[in-house]
Amino acid sequence: MGGFETVTSYLPFWAVASSMAAVPLILASSRSPNLREVWTLLAGMAKFALVMGIAYRLQQGMIIEATLFEISPGIGLTLRADPFGLFFATIASSLWILTSIFSIGYMRCHHERNQTRYFASFALSLSATLGIAFSANLLTFVVFYELLTLSTYPLVVHQESDEAIRAGRQYLAYSLTAGVLLILAAGWVYQMTGDVRFQPGGILAGADLGSFRAWALFLVFLVGVGVKSALMPLHSWLPTAMVAPTPVSALLHAVAVVKSGVFGVIRIVGYVFGPDMMREHRLDLLLAIMAGATILLASFIAMRQDNLKRRLAYSTVGHLSYIILGAALLTPSGLAGGLFHISTHAFMKITLFFCAGAILVHVHKERVSELDGVGRAMPWTMGAFTIGAIGLAGIPPVNGFVSKWFLCIGAVQAGSPVALAVYLGSGLLNAGYFFPVVYRAFFNRSEKFSKYGEASPWMVVPLCLAALLALVFGVSPNFLLGLFDLVEAVQTSIIP
Repeated sequence: MGGFETVTSYLPFWAVASSMAAVPLILASSRSPNLREVWTLLAGMAKFALVMGIAYRLQQGMIIEATLFEISPGIGLTLRADPFGLFFATIASSLWILTSIFSIGYMRCHHERNQTRYFASFALSLSATLGIAFSANLLTFVVFYELLTLSTYPLVVHQESDEAIRAGRQYLAYSLTAGVLLILAAGWVYQMTGDVRFQPGGILAGADLGSFRAWALFLVFLVGVGVKSALMPLHSWLPTAMVAPTPVSALLHAVAVVKSGVFGVIRIVGYVFGPDMMREHRLDLLLAIMAGATILLASFIAMRQDNLKRRLAYSTVGHLSYIILGAALLTPSGLAGGLFHISTHAFMKITLFFCAGAILVHVHKERVSELDGVGRAMPWTMGAFTIGAIGLAGIPPVNGFVSKWFLCIGAVQAGSPVALAVYLGSGLLNAGYFFPVVYRAFFNRSEKFSKYGEASPWMVVPLCLAALLALVFGVSPNFLLGLFDLVEAVQTSIIP
């Protein structure tokens, strides 16, 4: 991708608003589940089609931008579909379709209550996610970041149990506090520069902050986006939120919410501070230490979890920091690997959560120690789980190998044997907590699942498609969606 021309178009607005427009239709169809789910699927397909329309414009050399309204001269609610935003929007919109299909099977087979509220909140949260993706400035980013928190809260507390209510309170406490800090940081940037628009190389590039102000501002930003990106010690809400229905864990806690967090980290590193200022004040070292520690600690904790969803949650905590450490390396391959890991982790982890959900709904098991022989009864489900596990361990030909390869090259480019050791060691730890699940499922004999077969096709088909896509993107990273071209465009704009 070469140079781009900025043109005015409301396509990003319609992409954001498409699922939001479905909310009243979903609510009005509460007594007709089939119609309610038709609205959900149509909204998902419309959103993906609009994102693909934006992608076509970008391929023609056009970046689309539209200001919805101005608060003051130069500051407005502005949407801009740059390569980074389009990359994130493509992942979220494509996986929403799979998750919508899976959700229909899960919610019906599990006889969940409040299904209309669930689908309405789901649609609203996807609007917020695309708003984050297409935010042209810090103001727009904060508005949609907060909307994402509020729209996902009903999903976290969906079960309405005491445990779910406690998890929801913790989620709100962490996320709303982070939002306040983001507002503070955005105001501070505006006070110093008179600008809040994201710029490759940094809004603050060339500003004379001094080390104290640079560190103070960076820490405020880091806590603001570090909650949703689950950087330790800001991570505890994520495993707690696994009380939510599995489709919520799959999309919102493996794609939308947590990926909005790491998306925010890269926006701050590459578009607010910029590589030069990160290096000048050694902010890259702070970020690398926090990310490296998170990768290792989360991996060790995951090995001790018997609850399958909690094991997956701590795996997510670690893999989010793969992305953050890649950005902290400030090398071309490290940044490219971190960016691509946003997509590779999304496809692999959503596969694993789908598998966990199918097992829970169909055989009513959620502990690793209870899964002996389940692979014989549910070979498609556990076969897909195996693909996801192999990919997260960084083994070819699954797409996780591609992103991890670039991350390791980035560590070499940065002259950081410690970062390289973290990535390689984490791969072994991933194998240590995933492969025993696969071994139990296929090689430990048990008759307790002999009466079972596969779960509903509404669940099995999406999880198999997600696993297949993880394999396809491992062999051809640009397949259909052109994700790696977008990664290269983003990387080149930040670190040539």
